[in-house]
Amino acid sequence: MSAGGKKGGAGNKGKANTASARDIALDILVKVEQQGAYSNLLLNSSLQKSALSREDAGLVTELVYGTISRMNTLDYVLEEFVSKGIAKLQPWVRNLLRLSLYQIMYLDRIPSHAAVNEAVNIAKKKGHQGISGMVNGVLRSVLRAGDLPVIPDELSPAKRISIQYSHPLWLVERWITEYGVDTAEAICTANNEPPAVSVRVNTTMINREALLSQMVEQGLQASASEVSPYGIVVKAGGNLALSSWYRDGFISVQDESSMLVAEAVAPEPGMRVLDCCAAPGGKTAHMGELMKDEGSILANDLHPHKAKLISDQAARLGLESVVTGSADALELEHTLEHHSFDRILLDAPCSGLGVIRRKPDLKWRKQPEDVTSVASLQGQLLQSVSKLLKPGGVLVYSTCTTEQAENREVVAAFLKQNPDFTSITFASALWDRLEGTALAEGEGIQLLPHHYGSDGFYISKLQRVL
Repeated sequence: MSAGGKKGGAGNKGKANTASARDIALDILVKVEQQGAYSNLLLNSSLQKSALSREDAGLVTELVYGTISRMNTLDYVLEEFVSKGIAKLQPWVRNLLRLSLYQIMYLDRIPSHAAVNEAVNIAKKKGHQGISGMVNGVLRSVLRAGDLPVIPDELSPAKRISIQYSHPLWLVERWITEYGVDTAEAICTANNEPPAVSVRVNTTMINREALLSQMVEQGLQASASEVSPYGIVVKAGGNLALSSWYRDGFISVQDESSMLVAEAVAPEPGMRVLDCCAAPGGKTAHMGELMKDEGSILANDLHPHKAKLISDQAARLGLESVVTGSADALELEHTLEHHSFDRILLDAPCSGLGVIRRKPDLKWRKQPEDVTSVASLQGQLLQSVSKLLKPGGVLVYSTCTTEQAENREVVAAFLKQNPDFTSITFASALWDRLEGTALAEGEGIQLLPHHYGSDGFYISKLQRVL
């Protein structure tokens, strides 16, 4: 019984192991809901402590991310079958029903009866006979119901999309207002797909064609990125951060959209570059590679431990042009010389609503007021760091969000206040390549998750007029 036909997960390889995998997944889901834990961090730490096989670790990952991603749909279905309503259930019971229903609805390779049996066994261990009986009854009623969810015809487009593709209603309504119904639905669909694995080639060491050949020779399903001339997309390649290519500095793991930012900055050898909010350092390192490690990059981050991540990244890649600093980016105008940088990158703090595919719990954490508050900070940062740019220099403003309050509107307000700046976004090779797929939003390029299967990103390229 599949609603949407996603195939995945692990087989049922022995009761003890699969029960253990589901126990761990359940524990993570409860902590995410009750304690506000971050699913990716908790998942990594939980798997490191476990003795699960690779297959069962994959099942835990699928169950955690899948259940969180589809939570709206799962809860909508469960409300029909839980007589007292799911809100009144104990958190572990509610999440046990969710992860079991996720398997039934979305994981074709796990037999539905196996998912039910495992749920009942866990309920017996953690609760009492009444709870296990209720879990069994609810899930068997679900099995008898046929294809789910059943969505009434009279629902509004926003409500239908919210239920069918499991996104908060406020966010769907916002996307419909900004992009239209069809695009809003496409964004939500794309956000439920597993993220691609992509790597950026360190062109100071090797070119993309040579590295791609190596990967293919070693049996990886690897192909050149359509988005970035520096990217390679790898299917079923395992954790490439554990590969010799990564260890030896030939690659960095980075989303394809994110690779476009350094390309937009277009730093040249010998230039002086400022990366204002640089951690964890992927874009910093890419700029260093584009500069052939000639010149200087000041990579700043508010937190010292994050600044260390940048220096570690630069060392791994053999980049000596990167110097790190730790300060509030709003204070840089008071400590650095005005009009002294050839290039500035402000990859601004944002709501992150372009990376829901990678961080599914993010869509449930955010509220409309989060967008408003971060947009105010973004405007202040842009105004502040712009004072450090040389005449004729280029400042790139970027975010990993879909929200125009954080993107187009921030840039428009800045340009209105600063007539000595002009947009050059669309006079670039970057736009020549993306035009026809990415959107021109105000003075910037907006990539949405369904355009290339990469993260949602906004990039605007501004120049201080001579």
